[in-house]
Amino acid sequence: MSARTPWAVLGAVLILIGLVVSARATDDPHRFDDFPLKEPLHHPDWFKRSFMELQDDLAEAVAAGKDGIIVYFGQKRCAYCRMLLEVNWRLPDIVAYTRRHFDVIAVDIWSPEEVTDVHGETLSQRQYALREKTNFTPSLIFYDAQGREALRLRGYYPPYQFRAALEYVVDGYYRKEPFADYLARGDNAPKFEPGDLNEEDFYTPPPFDLDRSRLPGERPLVVFFEQGECHACDILHGEVLRDPEIHRQFERFDDVQLDIRADTPVVTPDGKRTSARAWAHDLGLFYAPALLFFDEHGREIIRVDSVVRFYRLRNVLEYVTSRAYLTQPDYQRWRVSR
Repeated sequence: MSARTPWAVLGAVLILIGLVVSARATDDPHRFDDFPLKEPLHHPDWFKRSFMELQDDLAEAVAAGKDGIIVYFGQKRCAYCRMLLEVNWRLPDIVAYTRRHFDVIAVDIWSPEEVTDVHGETLSQRQYALREKTNFTPSLIFYDAQGREALRLRGYYPPYQFRAALEYVVDGYYRKEPFADYLARGDNAPKFEPGDLNEEDFYTPPPFDLDRSRLPGERPLVVFFEQGECHACDILHGEVLRDPEIHRQFERFDDVQLDIRADTPVVTPDGKRTSARAWAHDLGLFYAPALLFFDEHGREIIRVDSVVRFYRLRNVLEYVTSRAYLTQPDYQRWRVSR
């Protein structure tokens, strides 16, 4: 027997343990530690080795029979990026489907190195990320074969929605309808028993007159778009909002909860009379819970419309309550400069 055999066995055991841990992580992708990673991330080896000439990357992808490219905006120590790379993009069906239809090009949102975008403009990767407003990483922009933006995802989404996003672009539905409508028609989401919306003691009861266009509010406003059969909403309320610091921060806002599917009457911060469902559609929302933050004059400051955990939500709340957005409109730049 080779002297190396014990190490080979140990290596196999470690690989098996790693696969088990990875499988457990996919059991509920809404639950993970979102504090910055201690070790930097590494991209999958099947990502495109790009010279950061996106026009050339797109042409090569189309020549290979693919539908376009995906530009991935990430950070080396981003826990949400790790979920995309090590959960979604480790599932065999998602990997195979992505590779068959797209080339993926990675952009580091802090890199000073140059990139030439699909329209021929050359700028740094950092400037590109700022221009595209990638406040939350990972962010993805899907470009079709003609270089048109087909879909944009900001933040981390669970595998079932990520699969739907891939199919939405590949099947050409982006030419016909918003992604929110596609999801509403589809059968991609897991099913949960219907139930009432979660309640919080800081929510303002109806009627929902949020108009701040004529008379400014005394405090910033946050609107929670939720739904009754929503596992992610249950986790937000059962875990994240139970954090004492986060709970206290929300008491500094005017807090309103709307059912994203309901026809509840609402007057929006800019004075428009509509319904919760119609307003959510106009805002392009397709994920619940989605939290939209507005200033005292009804201007949107920032939104969190993807999976959110403790660290990110604490930072967003501080960004808004400290009014840092007045001097630093880019959330990521503010976060790293603190």
